[in-house]
Parts: sequence; C-alpha cells; structure tokens
Amino acid sequence: MATIRDIAKLAGVSPATVSRVLNYDQELSVAHETKQRIFEVAEELNYTKHKRANKISKSVIRLVQWYDEAEELADLYYLSIRLGIEKKAEELNIQIRREALTELSDAQVTGTIALGKFDAEQIRQLKNLDENLLFVDFDGMTQGLNSLVVDFDQSVDLVIDSFVQRGHQKIGILSGEEQTKHHFQPIEDPRLRAFKTKMQQINLYKPEFTMTAAFSMEAGKAAMTTFLADNQEFPNALFASSDALAVGAMQAIQEFGLRVPEDISVIGFNDVSVAKYVSPALSTVKVETEWMGELAVMTVLELAREGAPVPRKIMLGTKLIQRDSTN
Repeated sequence: MATIRDIAKLAGVSPATVSRVLNYDQELSVAHETKQRIFEVAEELNYTKHKRANKISKSVIRLVQWYDEAEELADLYYLSIRLGIEKKAEELNIQIRREALTELSDAQVTGTIALGKFDAEQIRQLKNLDENLLFVDFDGMTQGLNSLVVDFDQSVDLVIDSFVQRGHQKIGILSGEEQTKHHFQPIEDPRLRAFKTKMQQINLYKPEFTMTAAFSMEAGKAAMTTFLADNQEFPNALFASSDALAVGAMQAIQEFGLRVPEDISVIGFNDVSVAKYVSPALSTVKVETEWMGELAVMTVLELAREGAPVPRKIMLGTKLIQRDSTN
C-alpha cells in the first residue's frame, strides 16, 4: 500500500500537507491545483500494475463527463474512473478526446464514453453524435443504451448483512442527492432505494434514520450535524452513499462528542484513496473504479470492432472492506 510519504514525494509537497488534504482539513489553505495533484497521485498509486499491452493502431475515444475538475475533487469517484480510462487508453496508444456537454464536436472518433448522469435532452444529443456510445455509471438499458454500472443491490446487501451480523438493529443511511446539469432534474440515489427495500424485508427500516445531502464531505458533515442536534435517538450504525459523505458524517459525530465506532459504526461507499487515511480508517464498499474505467475503454473498442444486435448492460459487483470505523 502506498504511504503518505510516497504520495508527498510524487506530488512535490510535504507529508504533512498530504495528510491534511487527505483528511479534508478545512483549515488548510492550499491551491486547488495542489489538492488535485495530491488526489490524483493518491489514486494512481492504488492502480494494479499491469504489463503494458501491445500497441494497436491509433484510435480516438471521445470522453464526455458531467463533472468538472472542482466537483471531481469533492467526491473522488469520477476522478478515479477517469484516471482508469486514461490509463488504459495510454497503454493501448489510444487518444482520449475530452469534450464538455456544452461543446460537443462532430469529430470522427472510434466511440464515445459518457461518464456520469445525463438527462433526456443530453442523451438525445449524445445518441445523435455517435452510434458507438457507452454510458458509464448510468443505466440506460431501458432506452436502448449500452451501459456499464455498479450492482447497488448487491453492494447494499453486503453493508446491511455486515451490520446485522455485528448485532446492529438501529441502522441509518446518509444518501446522496444530485441533479443533472443544465436542466437540474433530480437523480434518485440507487443506494437509498436498495437500502429501503432490504431494510423493509428484514423489518428494520426506520424512516427517521434517513438523511440526504449532496455528494461532498462538507454537505455530509452539515446533514449529520443537523440530525444529531435535532434528534434524541440515533442509529448505532450508519451507511453513507459515498466515502466523502461518510468522512463528513464521522467528523460531525466526533465533534458532537460521540465515538466512531463505539457509538456509531460507519460504512462508506467507493473505497477512494483517502478512505484508509482518515481517522478512524473508513470501512467501505470497494468499487473497482480504475478497472471500471479500463473496462469502459475495452468495451467501446469491442463494440466498434464487432458491433452488437442489441444493447448490453455490464454490471459490476463490489466487496466490503472492513477497517476501524465499524465494530
């Protein structure tokens, strides 16, 4: 496992700066570019090292993202997927052409990867732009679209089963809320839907233990702070829909005078690079985000080479990583 010193050396900063950035220290004054460099190095050092693949003829893949760079740093999930896309493309001598939704070109490309969440109008634009289109982290199967997604039902089952096996009965969720760009259509958090279904099946669902916040550490902390101040009964286990939300929730819990995990166990989602560095180290559902990005590149190339009579949906499983934030 990479250390803080390894990250500091490659990022060209001190280990203390790396530690404070990875722990989301709000009192640290550091340039946005420095933060981005630290997070990118941390993610890259987690990559599984592969032998470089044989070079193939130069291809171009269009990458359309819904997140900008500042939003990537607030929640590293999409940063990690993007780095996986870029890594595999580099191995295969493929050019990645990054385009914003507002500046789509008519350039001839091998295929297009759309990373993130998109509304109906944006989907129409992308479909008209390129027939070889793959959505990543967006399930467009009902609309006849190739999709690469995470199995959220399996993921949430892992979390709840783990909590119940450890004797927890009062289980809450801090789910994420987000909107599509431009048209601001609300996006359902599939983890919340899966959580409700599973908890109702085992007769443990308590709607009063449901919180929502934007996918960022700051929003997670604010939502948890408000919940603790406004309620007398707390869950003894909390699932957060992202690691950023989980880190914010842990900060709020500790500042309220409660302990993690003795009073409230916490499990996050994604296993981004910072999860192991926060205190206590965060238990989380590991999504193989770098591999997800690599698989997206391979899938687009396969579709371009062979075509397909019907759209395909590739669903990726996850695994639960137990660290110090659960007991």
